[in-house]
Amino acid sequence: MLKKALLVTVLTFFTILNSFAAENKKDNEEEINSYELLNLFAEVMERAKATYVEEISDKKLIESAINGMLVSLDPHSSYLDKKDFKYMTEQTSGKFGGLGIEITMEQGLVKIISPIDDTPAFRAGLKAGDYITNIDGETIIGMTLNEAVDKMRGKPGTKVKLTIRRVNEKPFDVTIKREEIKTKSVKVDVKDEDVLYVRISSFSEDVDADIKKAFDDETKKRKKPFKGLVLDVRNNPGGLLDQAVGVSGLFLNQGEVVSTRARDEENTLKYSAKGPDITNGLPIVVLINNGSASASEIVAGALQDHKRAVIIGEKSFGKGSVQTVLPLGNYGAMRLTTARYYTPSGKSIQATGIEPDIIVHPAKIEEFTDEYGFSEAEYTNALKNETVDKTKKDKKNAKDNSKESEWRKDYQLARAVDLVKALNVYTSSK
Repeated sequence: MLKKALLVTVLTFFTILNSFAAENKKDNEEEINSYELLNLFAEVMERAKATYVEEISDKKLIESAINGMLVSLDPHSSYLDKKDFKYMTEQTSGKFGGLGIEITMEQGLVKIISPIDDTPAFRAGLKAGDYITNIDGETIIGMTLNEAVDKMRGKPGTKVKLTIRRVNEKPFDVTIKREEIKTKSVKVDVKDEDVLYVRISSFSEDVDADIKKAFDDETKKRKKPFKGLVLDVRNNPGGLLDQAVGVSGLFLNQGEVVSTRARDEENTLKYSAKGPDITNGLPIVVLINNGSASASEIVAGALQDHKRAVIIGEKSFGKGSVQTVLPLGNYGAMRLTTARYYTPSGKSIQATGIEPDIIVHPAKIEEFTDEYGFSEAEYTNALKNETVDKTKKDKKNAKDNSKESEWRKDYQLARAVDLVKALNVYTSSK
């Protein structure tokens, strides 16, 4: 009876699917009898329920089967139960619980796309490209991505132990205390007194509005305009498509930002910048690395193709696929890959990422001082320069001899700020 009831339910659900499959068969393709395969599914489910070593519910079996079907398509398609669906909604609104990492599944292991700024994972030193092999001593192998995520979540204040595998290092354990993650997606600072630094940690709601407000506020404080802007999307796992388009539009007066192409060419969509450019043409440098994914790559690709910004850093992650979340009533939702992203020049981001215009790897700089160097000023009878203001000279020397700013230890950021200044000099001389 159970087998017949399950078969009737499954057959009813997939009748339409079968009719579509029949219409789209290829001439040289072996005809597949969907009803026989569905009958096979019902038989496997019945036997598993009856003879598995532990008692298992119909709900568990069916949800696992649905998720298995979706995750076998690509790493980003999956089934979301009610709890997972709620968690995903909280992520895009900028508040959720857990460790603060964006992850994907690769070769049976959980791969970190990027840690989110100022979260437990970030403070614990986890990096983009790290693999999580065990959670509280339990191996990841055999788990789905959703199951791994569920094990890493928990009440704020509780701890979880992760085993990390990092390139060129021995596996190591790290214990992290869970927190309620409240992300502030946009941070703004002024570097070297005249370069505006904008850090975007994720493309959650209202990021474009936050950047515009911050730019306007910082501009009003100044007597002189900024020399340029550094847009930092390193380790930014992405987020909302409309925010990627909106942020790009803050720096473009017009033009295509990104297009999405589905299997059916008629469903191709193009998204364009509304403008205006809030910086009025100031030089822009965009910082990316292998933790920059999805929406980050859309922004970098758009500004690169329109020659509006110089992209520096390392090649980005390469997530160029579009996921559509389809609610399933009281049963959560399904996340399905439905299209690919293309930059304005028609380049697909998928698996190739964005190549920076200037490759800059993370590095440490050690200052070298020439103890035996001489200058004209060191001669006892050297002529004096009557045009030098002694007060300014003393201030400059004090500044030059002061300890280097903390942020300049970030070699990539220091290069970005210097490049903005160089571009400003070049454009100003035209």
